[in-house]
Amino acid sequence: MKTTSVAAGAILASAANAAIPEGVVQMDVGRRSAHPRLMRRATANTDLTTIANNLSEGGYFATCKVGTPEQTLTLQLDTGSSDIWVPSSSASVCESSRSSDGCSLGSFNSDDSSTFEVTGKDEFSISYVDGSHSDGSYFTDVFTIGGSTVTNMTMGLGESTDINFGLVGIGYKTDEAIVSTEQTLSAAYNNLPLVMVQEGVIKTNAYSLWLNDLDASTGNLLFGGIDTDKYTGDLIKVDVYKDPNTGTFTSFIVALTSVEAVSSSGTDTLTSTSFPIPVVLDSGTTLSYVPQDMAEQIWTEVGAVYNAEVGLAVIPCSMASSGGHFTFGFGGPSGASINVAMDELVLDLFSGGGATFSSGQYKGETACEFGIQNSTSDPYLLGDTFLRSAYVVYDLVNNEIALGQTDFNATSSNIVAFASSGATIPSATAAPSQAEVTQTAAFTTPAFAASSGFASTATAASGDSSSGSSGSKNAAGINAVPMDLLRIGVISATMFIAGGLLIL
Repeated sequence: MKTTSVAAGAILASAANAAIPEGVVQMDVGRRSAHPRLMRRATANTDLTTIANNLSEGGYFATCKVGTPEQTLTLQLDTGSSDIWVPSSSASVCESSRSSDGCSLGSFNSDDSSTFEVTGKDEFSISYVDGSHSDGSYFTDVFTIGGSTVTNMTMGLGESTDINFGLVGIGYKTDEAIVSTEQTLSAAYNNLPLVMVQEGVIKTNAYSLWLNDLDASTGNLLFGGIDTDKYTGDLIKVDVYKDPNTGTFTSFIVALTSVEAVSSSGTDTLTSTSFPIPVVLDSGTTLSYVPQDMAEQIWTEVGAVYNAEVGLAVIPCSMASSGGHFTFGFGGPSGASINVAMDELVLDLFSGGGATFSSGQYKGETACEFGIQNSTSDPYLLGDTFLRSAYVVYDLVNNEIALGQTDFNATSSNIVAFASSGATIPSATAAPSQAEVTQTAAFTTPAFAASSGFASTATAASGDSSSGSSGSKNAAGINAVPMDLLRIGVISATMFIAGGLLIL
C-alpha cells in the first residue's frame, strides 16, 4: 500500500553479470519515474528478475511475456497478493482516452495467442478497498518472467476493469481471489512460484527481494535463491504467523517487537499497546502503516504533521537530509534488526504539481509525504518505505522470513540456490528468543530525546533554519496544523488502490 504520484516513465531493466546457479531465476528490479517494478534471465533452477521502481504507478514492476506468440506486458510485483492477472486489450480502460494513457504498460489479446485456454473455473474477480476492481475469466497460457518460461500458468483476464495495468501476485496460494470467491481453500490453484517448482525452474517455493534505495533504478528478485552480497551483517529468520481468522498461512505476517528512534541527540525506545505488532511485509504497498500510538510517536520525533486534506502525515521535504533513522526489530531480543534512514521515508506528494506549507511552523517550505502512516487495525503493513532498507527472503515452505540490512547499490553478487524443496534459507540463523515473545499492554511516552537531532541534522544539511520539530501540540501529541496547511498543485490522475496500494 503506497501513496504515489503519477508521471510518465519507462521501465529501466538492467542485466546482471553475476553467474546464476542452477535452481535460481533472477529478475532485475527497477523503477519508473514515480513507482513500479521487475525482470531478467537465468539458468535452470534459479530465476533472477529485474524489478523497475516505478514511482508513477506506485510500485515495482516486471516486464513479462504472455501467450504464443509472446505479448509483452509490464506487471506490478506484489508479495501481498497471489494471482497473476492481465488487462484485456478489449477492456474499456485500455481503449479509453480518459485513463491517463490507456494501458501503456501493456494489455493481452487472447485471440492472438494459440496457447490460450479458458480454464472453466469460476469467474475471475478481484476488488480493492477503494472500489476499483478487475473481473473476467481464468485462463491458462505460456508465461515468461526473468528469462524463464512456464507453460501452464493460470491467470486472470481483466475484461471489465478500471485498473490499467496487471499484477504478478507471488504470495501464498491460500490468498488467491478464487479462494475468497468460493469460500474454500480447496479452490486454490498453483500460482507462479509453485508452478516454477512444478516445472523444474526452481527447487523450492522461496524467493528473495532486494529493492535497493529510493533513488536506484534497479534491484532484483531471486526465485529459488539468495544473494549474500546484497546485505550486510547477519541474515536472521523469523516465523510467519498464521491468519488468526482462518488458522492458515495466507500472508507474510511477522512479529515487530521493537522500534527505536535514533539521532545525533539521543535514542528513544518507542512503545505501543499492540506489541508484538503483527506486520505484513508487502511489496505492493508503497508506504508503511503502524498502530496509531506508534505513528504519533514517530511523527513527533521527526516533526511530521497529519493533514486532513490529503489524509496523510506530511513533512518538509528538507527532512530527507536528516541524519536520523528508525530501527525496527523483529522476533524479540537478538532478532532481526533493520535501520531505515530518513532519506527513504520522505517522498514527493505529487509529480504533476507542487505542494507547499501555506501557514504554520513550516510556512513556505515544500511539503512531502512521510513514509510511515497510521492505521487503526491489524495486520499492519510494512511496505516499500521499509522494504527498500531490508534484504528479505520469503520461504513459503517452512513459513519463515529472513531479514538482513540491505547493502544499497551493491555492485557484486554471490547467488546461492536453495538446495532442495523445503531446504532451509541459506546463510540464515533463527531469531533465538522469538518463542518467548509475549503480548504487552504497557505504554510509556518516550522522552523524545532524539527529536532535536532529527531536525538539527536536516537544518544543517539544507541550510534552512525554518525546519524543525517544535510547535504547538494537540491532544494526540501531534504538531497542530491548520486546515489550510497545504497549497496543492493540480492532480491530473485518478486515485485508486491496487494490491493494497493507493495510487494517485
